[in-house]
Amino acid sequence: MEARGLSRDFGSLRAVDGVDLSVKRGEVYGFLGPNGSGKSTTLRMLCGLLRPSEGQIRVLDLPVPEQAEELKRRIGYMTQKFSLYEDLTVSENLQFLASIHGLSYRLAKQRIEESLSRYRLDKLRRQLAGTMSGGQKQRLALAGCLLHQPELLLLDEPTSAVDPQSRRDFWAELFQLADAGVTLLVSTHYMDEAERCHRLAILERGRLVADGTPADLCRELPADVFSLSGTRLREAETWLTERNEVLGTAQIGSHLRVLAERGSGDELRSALSNEGFEFDWSNTPANLEDVFVAATRAKGETRQ
Repeated sequence: MEARGLSRDFGSLRAVDGVDLSVKRGEVYGFLGPNGSGKSTTLRMLCGLLRPSEGQIRVLDLPVPEQAEELKRRIGYMTQKFSLYEDLTVSENLQFLASIHGLSYRLAKQRIEESLSRYRLDKLRRQLAGTMSGGQKQRLALAGCLLHQPELLLLDEPTSAVDPQSRRDFWAELFQLADAGVTLLVSTHYMDEAERCHRLAILERGRLVADGTPADLCRELPADVFSLSGTRLREAETWLTERNEVLGTAQIGSHLRVLAERGSGDELRSALSNEGFEFDWSNTPANLEDVFVAATRAKGETRQ
């Protein structure tokens, strides 16, 4: 998958702004960003559901949107909101999707039975979809996306309505698909999910602010991260947020995590001491949340 200069306007609003992407076959590629950052709009353009205002897209060697109809036969798309029929049973939903994809009766029956078994839905086949739990609906939606054996699967915040164990099980299924050669594009606003991806794009207000493996993004972070422990953490945090060299702070239990410009640690430590604060101070490894904060601040995109 290749995208160059990808942009989308809705009236005077630029929802996606000049995004360049390159995704390899078999990768789990993540889109990380808050609500309104352009993740869903980008996915819809990549799969041909939405025409870009500017830019070029090529997916599975097909130009998009020119050959979007042919592309749709080779991809699966799982929306954030459960989009199957709640007044149909599990089996009826899968049968309907099989007919939409043009599967023969024999092939549809075979793949439906395989899906019911693989996604632990065999005992729920006669249950109405609307009465299922969030995790069960999630497994049904994934099963439906895969009936026609797509080469590329796009998932738009697929775990937003399920419990942590269901999220973990779901990601195990995604990696099985990747091992089988399916390329996956997953949008999320969960940092722990982003860390699971082979590669990651961080979007903020429609712009690509970071792109790479989670490990590389953390290692190449152009900032320092510190951990402070002691008393008066709230007062110290208030004081630190007013410093220009401080990019972000977060209290984690009895520690204060501080993200600051590279090389500013000694000055900050001395200034805190001069203000009467006493802390144990140590460097700490960066995480993806630090990367996200640093990337957006570096672009001048502090959120209101």
